[in-house]
Amino acid sequence: MKRITALFLAAALLLVCGPAALAAEASDEAPVADAASLTPVAAEDNHRVFYEIFVGSFSDSDGDGTGDLRGVIDRMDYLNDGDDADGLSLGAEGLWLSPIFASPSYHKYDVDDYYAIDPAFGTEQDLKDLTDLCHERNVKVILDLVINHTGTGNPWFEAFAQAHRDGNTDDPYYDFYCYYTEGETPPAGRTFAKLAGTDVYYECNFSEAMPELNYDSEAVRQAVLDVAKYYLDLGVDGFRFDAAKYIYFADNERSAEFWKWYIGQLQAIDPEVYTVAEVWDADGITDLYYPALNCFDFTTAQKDGLIVQAAQAGNVDRYTSYVQTYLDRVHALNEDAMIVPFISNHDMDRAGGYLPSANGNMQMAANLYLLSSGSPFIYYGEELGMRGSRGGASTDANRRLKMEWGDGDTVRDPEGASYDHERVSATAAEQMADENSLYSYYKRLIMIRKANPAICRGEYTALPLEDTRAGGFMASYEGTTVMVLHNTTQDPVTINLADVTGLEITGINASIGMGAAALDGTVLTLDAQTSVVLGCA
Repeated sequence: MKRITALFLAAALLLVCGPAALAAEASDEAPVADAASLTPVAAEDNHRVFYEIFVGSFSDSDGDGTGDLRGVIDRMDYLNDGDDADGLSLGAEGLWLSPIFASPSYHKYDVDDYYAIDPAFGTEQDLKDLTDLCHERNVKVILDLVINHTGTGNPWFEAFAQAHRDGNTDDPYYDFYCYYTEGETPPAGRTFAKLAGTDVYYECNFSEAMPELNYDSEAVRQAVLDVAKYYLDLGVDGFRFDAAKYIYFADNERSAEFWKWYIGQLQAIDPEVYTVAEVWDADGITDLYYPALNCFDFTTAQKDGLIVQAAQAGNVDRYTSYVQTYLDRVHALNEDAMIVPFISNHDMDRAGGYLPSANGNMQMAANLYLLSSGSPFIYYGEELGMRGSRGGASTDANRRLKMEWGDGDTVRDPEGASYDHERVSATAAEQMADENSLYSYYKRLIMIRKANPAICRGEYTALPLEDTRAGGFMASYEGTTVMVLHNTTQDPVTINLADVTGLEITGINASIGMGAAALDGTVLTLDAQTSVVLGCA
C-alpha cells in the first residue's frame, strides 16, 4: 500500500491540530520539514505543471456527446480549485487546449477559421470565461496553434484557389500557399495535390485537407501573427505550436529562423508569453529551435523514452545525467530555456498501457518527471492510468478517448475510435474518493513539487550514486537547496549522503512512492520504488 507522504501527513496535522502536533510527530532521525517549508508556493513564472486537454473528449456540458469549453469550466474544481494548500484538486498550473478553432474534423488540426471557435466547442465568450476563471486561480491557458498548414475550407485557401483559377498574379493570396505549376519539377520529398480547375499542385505533406502556408510571403507571416495577437489580447497566456519544424519542409535552419522572428514579435506583445514547440526529433534538431522557444523533450517520452526506462527499475543516473546535460546545453543557447518533459500526448499510445500503477511503474515515472526541472505536461487521464493505443494509422482516435469521469458525463469517444479493451481500472469519481488511488497520488506529488520550488526552478546538479541504480539531483534556488533521490528498483537502498555531497542534510521534506524514507544522521534508507526530497544547508 502506498504510504502517505511526510508532506501530506504534515499538511493534515496542521489542518487538524496545528503546528504543535506537527512538531510532536517529527522524528529525531528524520525530522519533518517545518510548517513554512510545507506551504505550497504559487507559481509566478512559467515553471508550471501543465495539463493537456483534448477538448472534444474531455467533458460535455450540453449533452450532445462532444466535449466543450464549458465542460472544461465545469471541471476546474477537479483540475485546480484555486487553493494550493487544501489538497482537494489535482493542482494543475496550466492548461493546454487542443485546437478549438472552426474545423471540419474531430481533431481540429485543419483550421477553417482562426477567428471562430468551433461551434461544437462553444463560443468566444466561453473561452473568455475559461481564461478568466483560470486566471483567478493562477492557472495559465495556452492554445494549440496550428500555423504550418490550414484546412482547405479556410478563406485564405479559397482565395488562393480563386486567384489561380483567375490567373490573377496580383491577388494578395496568389502566393499564400506553397505550390508548383504543371511542367515544373516538384521539390523532392514533399507531397502535393492538384488544385481543381488549375494547373497548380499545392503542397500538403500531412493530408490533402491540410495545405501548407508559404512563409516566404510577408502577408502570411503577418496573418499568423495577427491570429496570435488576437488571442493574446483576448486573454490567453500563450501557445503550443504544432508541427513547428515543417514551416520550411526539411529545412530546420530556415524554420528555426522563422520562429526567432515570430516569438520575438509575440514577446514584444507579452514578455511573459508561454510558448512551446512540437519539434518531434532528436535533441540535435530541437537545439536549433531553442534560441527562440522551448521544445517538448521527445527523448524522455513514450514507451522507449528515458523516463519509462528509469521508472521500470532502470538506472536513474542515466536519466538525471541526461537532464543536466540537456539543461546545460539549452541554457547556453537561451538563458531562459526550460526542459519540457512528458510521458505521452494525443499523438502517442497512452502511458497506462505500459506503465501499470498496480506495480508502481506509473507512480515512479510520475515522480521522475514531475519532481524535476522545468515545465512538465500531463496528458488528460494519465492521472487515472487511462489506457488507449492506436491499432493502425487511421485510429489515432484511440489515443484520444473520452475522459472516464464515472459521474454521468455525456462525453463520447471521438469519431473513428475502436478501442475495445479496458480503459481504466477506476473512474475519476472512484479515484477522487480513494486516498490510495493514482489520482490522489498525483495530487500529493504536485503538492510536494509546489512546496519545494527549488525542484523545478533551481540550478540542477545530477548526483551519480555509485554501486546502486538509484539516483537523483540537487537544486538550489533563492538560498534554498534540496536533494531529490529516486529508488526505482524492487529493493531498499542505503545511501551515505556524506559520500554524495558535502552539504548538511537538514531533514526529509517529503517522501512519496510505494514505501518510505528514513534518515539516520547522514545515512538514508530509501524503500523500493520510492522518492524523497531532502532539505540541505
